[in-house]
Amino acid sequence: MKRTRLSAIGLIAAAALALAGCGSGSTTPTGSAPAGGPDTSLSDVKSAGELKIGTEGTYKPFSFHADGSGELTGYDVEIIKAIADKLGVKASFQETQFDAIFAGLDAKRFDVVANQVSITDERKAKYEFSAPYTVSTGVVVTKADENSITSFDSLKGKTTAQSLTSNWYKLAQESGANVEAVEGWAQAVTLLKQGRVDATINDKLTYLDYQKAAKDTDIKIAAETTDKSLSAFAFRKGATSLAEAVNTALTELQADGTLTKISQKYFDADVTK
Repeated sequence: MKRTRLSAIGLIAAAALALAGCGSGSTTPTGSAPAGGPDTSLSDVKSAGELKIGTEGTYKPFSFHADGSGELTGYDVEIIKAIADKLGVKASFQETQFDAIFAGLDAKRFDVVANQVSITDERKAKYEFSAPYTVSTGVVVTKADENSITSFDSLKGKTTAQSLTSNWYKLAQESGANVEAVEGWAQAVTLLKQGRVDATINDKLTYLDYQKAAKDTDIKIAAETTDKSLSAFAFRKGATSLAEAVNTALTELQADGTLTKISQKYFDADVTK
């Protein structure tokens, strides 16, 4: 679920509950501007009556079209809609490929990116971030009757199924595992259930999303990383007032149970904290 565009999980743990940077904006649309000018990011959104949101629309279960061509929906979509309601504005989505999503934010095509963006030091240097609304770990998945693998150290000498371009490939190697190359999660699970590999490492969200539909009692989580991956909404640098308003809305949505309800809908678990 956390695709290879995400940074290695261990780099993220220190990244962030606090907003990066201080306000520096101007009277240009949605608040990004030369240093020293006023931050108008929130007032611009309020004046426009809409929050313009960049998202992929093809990233299930976070941002996708129901039945392939239906209404835009998903975990991220529902959360940012609830935030827009708290701000008293309309949620207006603009779909784009992830490779172009930050360029669209820089070009002021939208005010915020809602697309499971991991907080990294490199991104914090260029963008504002909300508090995290998704928290996940890396997990070792094995067959349900496998009892010899109880930690990442237990993978030494075992065989795992991994995409060679994923973060989890490196973690499997560091754990001493032999790696069988696969194209993705579905193939990894097939090999695991066939007994051709001993385990696979992936993001916990991937496992939860799979189990939401499959209810597969033949596999289990055998171990989890202690480090956590944090995903948040991204804004242009200087859009501090908008980011702070989004944080306030997130706090309220956490307190009233809305975030947990949305999370349970998509994952049968609370991945918001």
